[in-house]
Amino acid sequence: MSVSTSSRPSAFQAWMLAIRPKTLPAGAMPVVIGSALAFANGAFRPLPALVALVCALGIQIATNFINEIYDFRKGADTAERLGPTRTVAAGIITEQTMTRVSITLGVSVFALGMYLVAIGGWPILLIGVLSLLFAWAYTGGPFPIAYSGLGDVFVFIFFGLVAVGGTYFVQALSLPFPVLVAAAAPGAFSVCILLVNNIRDIDTDRKVGKMTLPARIGAPAARALYVALTVLAYLVPFYMLNAGYSAWCLLSLLSIPLAIGMVRMLYASEGRALNAVLAGTGKVLAVHGVLFSVGLVIPNIISIFRP
Repeated sequence: MSVSTSSRPSAFQAWMLAIRPKTLPAGAMPVVIGSALAFANGAFRPLPALVALVCALGIQIATNFINEIYDFRKGADTAERLGPTRTVAAGIITEQTMTRVSITLGVSVFALGMYLVAIGGWPILLIGVLSLLFAWAYTGGPFPIAYSGLGDVFVFIFFGLVAVGGTYFVQALSLPFPVLVAAAAPGAFSVCILLVNNIRDIDTDRKVGKMTLPARIGAPAARALYVALTVLAYLVPFYMLNAGYSAWCLLSLLSIPLAIGMVRMLYASEGRALNAVLAGTGKVLAVHGVLFSVGLVIPNIISIFRP
């Protein structure tokens, strides 16, 4: 698969394709939610929160870059691909350049993350090392996670429990159980994004032995799992209410119509049409996360201005 000279994107456009901006809410929202939880519990620290956000986005982008390299090597990105253009497979960015940039980004994230290690100690170091290892092992190494059908489990763990819990921990230096329950919401939506991507690519993935979860269980079951995870995400605010948080956290329920729209589109779409569902699921994650976070912080903001 290659791109003709006349249609070749600019350098900026090429790197934006590789970064995959529409999927970045999966990296940003867990940090926002973790920070909102810290604020709600009187433990918010802006600098650690900002550094955690930069590190989370850096790891996600590095994962995307490494994914391009290894899917190209394994022949997973071909002319039959229905998703957005992959820059390495299309010859827009060379494999060597992508490798150098991926290594540089990984080293930079690790160096920046040492600030968080200084605050949170060895648990944060372990999280950082495992996150970078996951970025590589997702499609790299002798047993790539994405090719085994376990990618969804690891996405839930790292884009949910680890990201939210780690963000909270570097600010509060503790990790109450409700924080991990709250982490299930962005984790579930992140898996939904991956499910849509892999439902779209079932046929091409199977041809190269990339046995993602949808490739293993089939599109109908993968769509049903998308619905179940969406329901799980919307049960989280009710748990938080029961755990003693303000009813304002139910503000996230205002995103339900958008989520229902995505479910309908998922069941009505095939092939390239699923790209819109993928982007839309990212929007659901972002809208739900923002509303949930706003609901968490509103009570403390009100108390600041209360006479």
